[in-house]
Amino acid sequence: MTINLSFARNCAVLALSAVSFAAVAAQPAGNYPNRPVRFVVAQAAGGNADFVARLVASELVKRLGQQFVVDNRSGGGGGVLAAELVAKANPDGYTMLLVGSSFGVNPSLYKKLPYDSERDLAPVTLASTASQILVVNPALPVQTVPDLIRLAQAKPGELNFGSSGNGGGPHLAGELFNLMAKTRMTHIPYKGASGSILDLLSGRIHVVFATMPSVMHHIRPGKLRGVAVTSLERSALLPDVPTISEAGLRGFQSGTWQGIFVPRGTPEPVVRLLNREIVDIVKTPEVRKRFELEGGVPVGNSPQEFAVWLRAEIAKWAKVVKAAGIALE
Repeated sequence: MTINLSFARNCAVLALSAVSFAAVAAQPAGNYPNRPVRFVVAQAAGGNADFVARLVASELVKRLGQQFVVDNRSGGGGGVLAAELVAKANPDGYTMLLVGSSFGVNPSLYKKLPYDSERDLAPVTLASTASQILVVNPALPVQTVPDLIRLAQAKPGELNFGSSGNGGGPHLAGELFNLMAKTRMTHIPYKGASGSILDLLSGRIHVVFATMPSVMHHIRPGKLRGVAVTSLERSALLPDVPTISEAGLRGFQSGTWQGIFVPRGTPEPVVRLLNREIVDIVKTPEVRKRFELEGGVPVGNSPQEFAVWLRAEIAKWAKVVKAAGIALE
């Protein structure tokens, strides 16, 4: 039998390469990080994403002994600029990204994005989620979700809901409600959440799907009525307020979330290290309490779990965007 020596040598080289690759993949992150890490946040300073990023960054500094420098990049609409910046960064572990809920909607809202959310960015973990709350002006004869559905179905197009702008979380929550409840409430976009809340207080609009912190100080004295929360579980801030799902629209879920990514190709040991530390951080009692005060719930899952969750999120909102005919340039 004749053996092709060149072929045999090539096989041996490939086998050694595979062993070497497996050995490297199994190695810890070595001396990472040995210089400051840039933590890009797809939101201006002061917002919820910024709060989460700075909380996580301050704890990573203590644990890993290097600076994690928060870099707020709010331009581009829906965090597109920040995501593009990190997607094109060197995948060496020294650039991270924190994005919010718009990241899961952007593939449906924009005809073309300068990045591919799955091809260009690697998930680290879903850090937290936060519920919204369906609020109405007390003058509206609505105490429950079925009340709102009946009224909206009886007056198609006459009831309206305000939001912080086209394609934002409150807008999409209202469109999801319309889709699931078979109602036709009219969307009224504002330039920011505060305008919609002010007009809800004055009675100019009927409904808002608001973030919890933005309306708590109006709900407690009775200036606004909290009808139901948009998460699948009740909020610790308002435990007596039911979820929309338990109040009649089974499976209804909306809200905000904050997820952490790195450029695709970042060494696996670095991704594992970041995941382990961040998951541990968000699950500590002190950090959990700080999240809950802001209306949030810490999550902390694996990169694989986050990837599966994100694909479902993108598919869900694609249906809502299509049904509502929403499009952004």
